[in-house]
Amino acid sequence: MNLINMDAENRVVLNVGGIRHETYKATLKKIPATRLSRLTEALANYDPILNEYFFDRHPGVFAQVLNYYRTGKLHYPSDVCGPLFEEELEFWGLDANQVEPCCWMTYTQHRDTQETLAVLDRLDLDTEKPSDEEIARKFGFEEDYFKGTLSWWQVTKPKVWSLFDEPYSSTAAKVIGVLSVFFICISILSFCLKTHPDMKVPKLWRVNVTTADNRSDYVFEKTETEAHVAFFYIECICNAWFTFEIIVRFITSPNKCEFINSSVNIIDYVATLSFYIDLVLRKFASHLENADIMEFFSIIRIMRLFKLTRHSSGLKILIQTFRASAKELTLLVFFLVLGIVIFASLVYYAERIQTNPHNDFKSIPLGLWWALVTMTTVGYGDMVPKTYIGMFVGALCALAGVLTIALPVPVIVSNFAMYYSHTQARAKLPKKRRRVLPVEQPRGPRLPGQGQNTGCPSSMQAGGPMGSNVQNRRMNAIKSNHPKEMMTGAQKIGALSVGVAAQLNPNGVKVDAISVSPSSNPSSDTTALAAAAAVAAVTTTSTTINISSSSPPPLPPPLQPTSKDQQKSTQVDLDPSTGQCFTSVRPIKL
Repeated sequence: MNLINMDAENRVVLNVGGIRHETYKATLKKIPATRLSRLTEALANYDPILNEYFFDRHPGVFAQVLNYYRTGKLHYPSDVCGPLFEEELEFWGLDANQVEPCCWMTYTQHRDTQETLAVLDRLDLDTEKPSDEEIARKFGFEEDYFKGTLSWWQVTKPKVWSLFDEPYSSTAAKVIGVLSVFFICISILSFCLKTHPDMKVPKLWRVNVTTADNRSDYVFEKTETEAHVAFFYIECICNAWFTFEIIVRFITSPNKCEFINSSVNIIDYVATLSFYIDLVLRKFASHLENADIMEFFSIIRIMRLFKLTRHSSGLKILIQTFRASAKELTLLVFFLVLGIVIFASLVYYAERIQTNPHNDFKSIPLGLWWALVTMTTVGYGDMVPKTYIGMFVGALCALAGVLTIALPVPVIVSNFAMYYSHTQARAKLPKKRRRVLPVEQPRGPRLPGQGQNTGCPSSMQAGGPMGSNVQNRRMNAIKSNHPKEMMTGAQKIGALSVGVAAQLNPNGVKVDAISVSPSSNPSSDTTALAAAAAVAAVTTTSTTINISSSSPPPLPPPLQPTSKDQQKSTQVDLDPSTGQCFTSVRPIKL
């Protein structure tokens, strides 16, 4: 029997989320400095009736936590989200880095997901219209918004900015966005078509000549061609719109420095500035021989295509994919350059070993071009090896190029698929979530062992000197009224049975009535009644009691039972004006 009792005392029952777990106390001591290693019966979440500890936590995660105490190996449950698992481990006082290697990759997936979502937040892919408070915070006049003192410019500025920079904010913004895309396409189309021979007109020069009869005449000679004048007017109209758009967006931008440093905006105003520089040079420096060289810089106008990223989330994702895959792209270029140098040198010496009168590889730099074309599987055919050794080197070069390029490409594709799938999922998420209000959990009763010694122990009023400490009290704080030290339920005092009927409220235990069963010894009954009144007095609590005295109130005089055929019910009440406890006794006929 002693061994059975000892085994029962060494076991502990843990009720986590409604699921009961039973283990040995020695098992919980295996990992010190954790919540479970410090369990005592004086904790607020200990239930003396059921002899168990209750924790309102996730039961699925706790099964792995308890298994960690038993086996020393922490595994990650596949049906639990990563942040929830970390939160539970933090509650139990465990380190998340102790997860086993077999579960580490699955466990850390949520961290990659969180980084991806943070990147998508910076890309500003949301098409939902922001609230007035968010707009005021973005433009820096939040105080004026709450005071209701917004000026006409503070009201107009966000609206103009939304028209020109947020195409999905309104119908007018969509119209302006379509107009901007139209001018971009027309400008690039005009830039390309004006170089076509059929779109050019001859440039005629008048030359004076002398006829056979010695008369003066003139003829027109065609020395060169130039683009049609219509392309010039088209570019003037397009660049006038681009200039107007840049000025308006700069004036109404919420952050001027961020606007100037934006890569898309840099392309925009450099391309627009190149048009005006070309216009000035054509007007004042057309007589210079190298004036046409400046037209080379007008090629930057094609870069206006990147402005379409403001209107397409797919282009934003594509650019972000290349940024996220920078390491893989760098690795690809490194191995590609390494292979080009190696195979260019090999094919140069391979073609010189045998007699080859039609050798195309006169030098290693020429071989670099052949190796690049071969490794990228393009194969122009302008340079080919003609010896057997050179053909063997060419075959190795082609195989190495296929392997070198094929290995990093799946990583880039997976990055694009990841960003795109998260973007589609974010678009389907509800924009507004239901709020979950924090509710304070109920606390057990308190005895006057802590703080002031009062007759009616209670928590202080909100706002009192101890109010904040009571509200912030942890659920697992040590209870001064340990269940073994309190007289709860039916207790024997002398020869009298005292029953305390208790009703639990969110702030403690309130004693409604005390039933007294008389015995054959009247003197012991008197002592029991007095003790019962004391029990009722110390177990009555309220959150709004204002304790005015530091000394306990006097107990009422002992009550004598009148006869054996009667029971007396003692009602303990609280006087709200004085804060004192008093009892009332009423007879109950059997």
